[in-house]
Amino acid sequence: MNVTNIAFAVGVVFVLLLFSEWGWRRHLFRGEVGRKFIHISVGTFVAFWPYFLDWTEIRILSLAFFAVVLAAMHLGVFRAIGSVQRPTYGEIFFALSVGLLTLVTTSKGVYAAAILQMALADGFAAIIGTRYGTENKYHLFGRTKSLIGSLTFFIISLALLTGYSHFSDNGLIWQHVLGCAVMATLLENVAALGFDNLLVPVAVGLLLQHVA
Repeated sequence: MNVTNIAFAVGVVFVLLLFSEWGWRRHLFRGEVGRKFIHISVGTFVAFWPYFLDWTEIRILSLAFFAVVLAAMHLGVFRAIGSVQRPTYGEIFFALSVGLLTLVTTSKGVYAAAILQMALADGFAAIIGTRYGTENKYHLFGRTKSLIGSLTFFIISLALLTGYSHFSDNGLIWQHVLGCAVMATLLENVAALGFDNLLVPVAVGLLLQHVA
């Protein structure tokens, strides 16, 4: 176990959390933007953990962050995490998905592509949907979504999967890339209470592991 690499991983996440809390207190970003800043920044960093951490270390950190998120929500620290009005357990599911994905795949590329679906596609979809989606909302299973938010998710998901297909040795065919992006977008639409943070990356990881 590489203590230096683990300390680096923990330190970067902690700095990002502190910065988000500073931004929240300074009113630089609030609500969905505050949460999704954490979502995007931490998620993007975590996506590349396999390149300097082994799978066991990632599982340990996943459990540790799960405990930290629970404690933070209970104690009311890192308020940027819980600064939205709707009920959500997205950060809890995110912490779990980080470790669960290590049981789905041992491919660093698949792991990164799956986590980035949640970090970038979901993160930017929420921000853009909240900012520009007030005129094109729709309701699905009791949840309010926006067309521009879902379209943003699909486009970023498709771009990420196209990039994975191009740079990996597996070379997905375009039907797999398109089908995976559609599946991820549909799952993001139907998952409630932040469950998409677990469902989307795990489903994408399973599919890529199967077809790649």
